[in-house]
Amino acid sequence: LITTNYMKRYTEECRDQGAASYRRFIDGERDAFGEIVDLYRESLIFFIHRYVNDMDTAEDLAEDVFVELIVHPERFGEKSSLKTYVFAIARNKAIDWIRRHSRLRMAPMETAETQADLLSLEQKILDNEEKRQLAEAMDALKAEYRIALHLVYFEGLSYEETGKIMKKGRKQVENYVYRGKRALREILEERGHSRENKR
Repeated sequence: LITTNYMKRYTEECRDQGAASYRRFIDGERDAFGEIVDLYRESLIFFIHRYVNDMDTAEDLAEDVFVELIVHPERFGEKSSLKTYVFAIARNKAIDWIRRHSRLRMAPMETAETQADLLSLEQKILDNEEKRQLAEAMDALKAEYRIALHLVYFEGLSYEETGKIMKKGRKQVENYVYRGKRALREILEERGHSRENKR
């Protein structure tokens, strides 16, 4: 309960701070944009990587998201939180990249090099073996389940906010989260049994 309340408070503070920094940037305080980068860069890279499965590409696309904020400030109408808006841009850029590179569509991680790239970033967020196993198991999920779970549980967004980013209705997001959790539990149980059998 304490952890849940802390995460909710932290998420709200990030939203408020991000929007406030962006308003200051739009009003001419150029240094305020650095605060936005500090707030969202690592989370964006982590999120985009869920789509493109390539760390360098995820970093490049995250930079493109920030360029979009700089070049088109008028597009942010404050109908949603800045975080929801930023992650929606990130999703669109990831989808566009996948369409241009169809042969590189999202797939489970297969090489040690790719896995090492992901874990180097996730290590800042996932701080023990159990959580690293959870991250690896998530990569085996269907794309829709993986993205919905990531936004709801890693980013602390609501079903409505997640729906805006994924361009899905609340009911669809609820189904993705429910089915994703069930599939994730099955994967973890299966891998747990496999590890036990090897001992």
